[in-house]
Amino acid sequence: MKGNKEKESIREKLHQIIVEADTPAGKFFDIMLLVFIMLSVFVVMLDSVPEYNIKMHQWFYGFEWFFTISFTIEYAFRIITVNKPFKNYIFTFYGIIDFLAILPTYLSLIFIGSQYLMVIRILRMIRIFRIFKLGKFVGATELLKESFLASRHKIAVFLELVLTAVLIMGSLMYLIEGPESGFTSIPRGIYWAIVTLTTVGYGDIAPITVLGQFVASIVMILGYAIIAVPTGIITVGMQKAEAKRQQMNTQVCSNCYFEHHDDDAKFCKHCGNKL
Repeated sequence: MKGNKEKESIREKLHQIIVEADTPAGKFFDIMLLVFIMLSVFVVMLDSVPEYNIKMHQWFYGFEWFFTISFTIEYAFRIITVNKPFKNYIFTFYGIIDFLAILPTYLSLIFIGSQYLMVIRILRMIRIFRIFKLGKFVGATELLKESFLASRHKIAVFLELVLTAVLIMGSLMYLIEGPESGFTSIPRGIYWAIVTLTTVGYGDIAPITVLGQFVASIVMILGYAIIAVPTGIITVGMQKAEAKRQQMNTQVCSNCYFEHHDDDAKFCKHCGNKL
């Protein structure tokens, strides 16, 4: 019994340091983690510069493995400190990002050059909002996420209409212009329609017939809807989410890993565990 209590005590302390952002030890740990993340990304960027790669390749290689092993140990400790790690950490957003952060270096043993994918570690910088208790940014992040979730069906319908329009316009331009104008196939026409509709306009393919230019003009005008419609949908979703949003802190439940608690919460609203 005493041994079990000691294990639980150690596990609880590790949870406060590794997972929590509200304790001094937890904040220090996460700040050091952010420093490691920035340094590791900086090393990857320097390693891609030919002059530096030739002179300091061995140093860069050593640093890459140092950071990767450090992140691997941290990842293992995060799994140990949570209950039901598959549900509460491994398959969560942060868990997947943490796993992807250490994967490229191990893949580089098999696939040459895959270590440069380590720049994905910069996504772990999202933790900075929790670490420094930037409540406004945490709230803004939650608000944005909620607005996207609330608007996902409308966005899906809109994207379906856009894809339909692109398919029709691309096929039509293939019939009107033909290979002589660079529209060698329907997929090529669809590529042109996407580039034109999104107002990118590379200019590598362009209609030369009057009818083709007329269709292109319609596609260009429709391109403004690509910007206006999604913006309106997301704005309405954000207004609705703002009306429902409550101020929340950065505490994480040590039992169920739930983190959306009110500022004055003493117990987890998900499992009832004491915070």
